[in-house]
Amino acid sequence: MSPEKRSAVMAKIRGRDTGPERIVAGLLRDAGLTFESHARDLPGRPDFVFRDQRIAVFVDGDFWHGWRFPVWRDKLSVAWEAKIEATRVRDARNFRRLRRSGWRVIRIWEHQLARDPEGSLARVTTALKGSR
Repeated sequence: MSPEKRSAVMAKIRGRDTGPERIVAGLLRDAGLTFESHARDLPGRPDFVFRDQRIAVFVDGDFWHGWRFPVWRDKLSVAWEAKIEATRVRDARNFRRLRRSGWRVIRIWEHQLARDPEGSLARVTTALKGSR
């Protein structure tokens, strides 16, 4: 694939309002929950924020955020390996910063959501109930 073609393909990949994020938003709305999306003032710009309870929810793609990355990292080009590793480092740094500021961080992986959407919602609702 030429660099121009790759750039065009990559430009079409969404950074927000992805399919998994839309599913979680629907689950949260159906549960009657009110949330803020992509809070720019918080580290990592969490996908969903419950500010009063100080809960930040991230919905992460398995590939882009490197789920089980050590298992498959050797199958990637050097550039892709570096890109995903940098994302993992940035995620860890943002999660630490949030936790140090008193936030509870919930990470929902794409495969978890696909396998058990109700369980993913339950993780959020349980955290919300525990923070009251």
